[in-house]
Amino acid sequence: MKNPVVIKGTKSGIIVHVSDELPFPELMEKVSEKFRASAGFLGNAQIALSFEGRKLSDDDQLKLVDCITENSDLDVVCIIDDNAEREAYFSKTLEEKLMAMNTNTGQFYKGTLRSGQVLEFDTSIVILGDVNAGAQVVSAGNVVILGKLLGNVYAGASGRSNSFVVALHMSPNQIRIGDVIARSPDEKKKVEAETKIAFSQDGNIYIEPLDRNVLKDISL
Repeated sequence: MKNPVVIKGTKSGIIVHVSDELPFPELMEKVSEKFRASAGFLGNAQIALSFEGRKLSDDDQLKLVDCITENSDLDVVCIIDDNAEREAYFSKTLEEKLMAMNTNTGQFYKGTLRSGQVLEFDTSIVILGDVNAGAQVVSAGNVVILGKLLGNVYAGASGRSNSFVVALHMSPNQIRIGDVIARSPDEKKKVEAETKIAFSQDGNIYIEPLDRNVLKDISL
């Protein structure tokens, strides 16, 4: 069998040719190995990505993207399907995605923050992952965590007292919004997985279930 994974660079992204002969779990290992070995050459960049050589479901593509991002410094902004004018489409789609992601309303971060890690942002931030105990997120605006919040979060670091924190599972060690700080009790109660929002009002921080009525009052 020839190389099961071949990386082709374009002006705006990367095309990954993958074998259709390997079982998918083995293909994932080969993709991880290839990008780990090529990480230094590929560098740190935001890219559009396309797969060829094998029919992949959306779930398969996402799994391979995880293999790529976990074994390189690449940030996959979007996945492009086969297209006869792929290069032009790459450039156009990548530009649109980057403009959407880098507006002054916020940014995205994909990954789990582990104990000792600190992320700071000059904008609002959406985290696609968990913030584990011992990790910290600092944002000048709002913080939205599509995962578990178990560590520390500081929203409104720019002085915005109307900032908020949203998490799919809200069980923080400490929340600070503007100048108001709240700590969790030493003996934590069991918290059910429920999307909640933390906000500051009258010098206190309140945590409530996120519902339609609360959404109406959110100020971005």
